[in-house]
Amino acid sequence: MKQRLPRIFLILSVACSLGVFSNACRAGDAPFFLKDGDRVVFYGDSITAQRLYTTLTETYVVTRFPLMKVDFIDSGWGGDKVSGGGGGVIDVRLPRDVFAHKPTVVTVMLGMNDAGYHSFDDTAFAAFSKGYTHIVDQLESNLPGLRITLIQSSPFDDATRAPMFPGGYNAVLLRYGTFVQQLAAERKLGVVDFNAPVVQALEKANVLDPATAEKVIPDRVHPGSAGHLIMAEALLRSWNAPATVTTVEIDYPGKRVTQSLNSEVSDLNEAKILAWTELDQALPMPVDLDDPATNLILRSSDFTAALNQELLTVKGLTNTNYTLTIDGTSVGNFTGAQLGGGINLALLHTPMAKQAKAVHELIDKHNSLHELRWRSIQVNLGQAKTEALINAMPPMLAGLDAEEADVVGKLRALAQPVPHHYELLEASPLQAAPASPAAH
Repeated sequence: MKQRLPRIFLILSVACSLGVFSNACRAGDAPFFLKDGDRVVFYGDSITAQRLYTTLTETYVVTRFPLMKVDFIDSGWGGDKVSGGGGGVIDVRLPRDVFAHKPTVVTVMLGMNDAGYHSFDDTAFAAFSKGYTHIVDQLESNLPGLRITLIQSSPFDDATRAPMFPGGYNAVLLRYGTFVQQLAAERKLGVVDFNAPVVQALEKANVLDPATAEKVIPDRVHPGSAGHLIMAEALLRSWNAPATVTTVEIDYPGKRVTQSLNSEVSDLNEAKILAWTELDQALPMPVDLDDPATNLILRSSDFTAALNQELLTVKGLTNTNYTLTIDGTSVGNFTGAQLGGGINLALLHTPMAKQAKAVHELIDKHNSLHELRWRSIQVNLGQAKTEALINAMPPMLAGLDAEEADVVGKLRALAQPVPHHYELLEASPLQAAPASPAAH
């Protein structure tokens, strides 16, 4: 039976083939990497175990492709090296925490701990190279057909603070990352760099606001959510993720929709100034626009342009100021010129952003349930010796599995398209148009 492609993919494919929507297309007009029915395991150390770039990636997929069902499992463990760590040696970790999930896609990010937090050491690098190759060997031999994305480690922050020693620790991580890149090329695997994009954003942020820039990676090792936003972007872009949420263009004098991509526009009429209904097929990324570090990173990176374009354009308006409402609530005041040039709704507090945030919160909940089931019960109680605990484990695991499945069902239902009613009203000339945190 032919697999039914998600509607958004069909729309984007047509747009790419016609050359009318180039910002949704990647090199070679390649489709999005993930497919309906995929199961993704994120493998790594404490940076993966933070469940930030992983849940952001999952949120993008669920909200941008609401008809596509993909399962996500975070198997990060703090302190891990290529040899394993607190969760067991590597040949315990891989069968229990990766192979058992029967993934179709696996990402691997290691190296931060392997390099030892000191200057480059040949012995440590040799152990990393050998151990990393072993991981790839095991993945390929135990999971035929697996699609692997290797990740060059996120940086140690030598951008906003002085290096600990000459050259800095991040330079050491870059040498480790070069090996990962070479191994990926040799094995014809996917590879993505988490280091350079974060460093570039940090350097720009440090010029704009040094105090806030330090908060992007507070302890220099573990990025906060703002840093993970750039890491998720890097991973998604390597997977050919489209930039567009929706694109709607309306000709006001002609009272007609001139462009509608990934959205169905209906009931266009002249109530107030202009009114219409949209049924969007995707949601914006729920970035926290009120968080200073996130706002700074949005201004210091291309995240918005690369992944979060929800464009509304109304051509031919004459009055100076307008209020845009969605479902009866004002989302901002704009000039006719701004609306004619296009505004990015993804940067506003809209009902769509609220819906996406609720989806993200459920995604975080299902990942928390998985960690409780995995780390606290399967691993910690797996060593139980008493008959009572041994007998209690199966129903506990089954109960948590059922709870997580229920949450996943709810978040997928919540991500489905919902119609919204738009109105343009005349605004007071004294009301200024809002400043965008990341207009590019």
